[in-house]
Amino acid sequence: MNNNKLRLTSSEIGTLWGEYMNGTMTDVVNRYMLSIVEDESIKKIFEDAINTFAKQKKQIVTFFETEGFPVPIGFNETDLFKGKQRLFTDIFCLHYLHIMTLHGLLGHSTSLAVSVRKDLRNFYDSCDNDAKVMYHQTIELLLEKGSFQRDPLFYPTENPEFISSQKFTDGFFGKGRRLTAIEIISISFNLKKNIMAKTLSIAFSQVAQSKEVRKFFTDSEKTADKQIMSLAKIMQDDNLPVPKSFETEVTTSTDSPFSDKLMLYHIGFLYQAAQNYHGAGLASSMRTDLIATYEGTILKNLTVTNEWFKLMVQNKWLEQPPLAPNRKEIAKEK
Repeated sequence: MNNNKLRLTSSEIGTLWGEYMNGTMTDVVNRYMLSIVEDESIKKIFEDAINTFAKQKKQIVTFFETEGFPVPIGFNETDLFKGKQRLFTDIFCLHYLHIMTLHGLLGHSTSLAVSVRKDLRNFYDSCDNDAKVMYHQTIELLLEKGSFQRDPLFYPTENPEFISSQKFTDGFFGKGRRLTAIEIISISFNLKKNIMAKTLSIAFSQVAQSKEVRKFFTDSEKTADKQIMSLAKIMQDDNLPVPKSFETEVTTSTDSPFSDKLMLYHIGFLYQAAQNYHGAGLASSMRTDLIATYEGTILKNLTVTNEWFKLMVQNKWLEQPPLAPNRKEIAKEK
């Protein structure tokens, strides 16, 4: 049986829709960064990223058209202004590409996991391979430039050990045991993600045209900062280093390179994606203070994304994903 002739399922259509929306958003940012980057080695990696997505975008459009679904609008040249003044330094652009490549790796894996048709599985395999290449390239270049931030180092013990007390879960009032390597995975990852969200919120607040949108960015920057401080304190209490911030990698430009629609969507995307990572951190935590921190962060992010949703709908900027058929309405038409 040629399973390429199978109709795409709702999950498969949903992943294609998400890949298109998030991909076109990132592509616009990458095109702007390519236009301002001066370092030739960084410029080359952005050229590769743009060419890679152009190939992927063409295939996604083919999937939609073959199935008879409308191609999403997403983001395009109308969302790119290429302002006269640069908004980011070269090194921030490289860090941005690295973080968004991590998003791509995780997103492609999820898309592959819900895909059945062979052509779609092959497509996501290809996307995953492209993302792996980009992941290695960004790390190698960040290491070369002395800018890659490694996670804390541990020193080996002589033998494996077992948990011997219920106090292993204690975390409040300074009585908590030291962080485990498993817990640090999520803490470090979430710190880096929040630092990126904070930096972009600062940059976007400088250039947004709408007063309401500017306020949202200012509020989201404060939210990200509080979450950074709460996770950083947990690390510092164990005398562990935290990733450095990127505020100084944002210039003082007020010349917007992007539409308010794109910038608002981008911050919403980061907060929504963060919920997955905070949830993973919560699931892997065995210290009560960590559990409370993640729970508080998830609840706060729900408030932020609710405000984001209101603003996007109010401005008619939020594109609607494909919906399940309304059987009741169809029945009324008879």
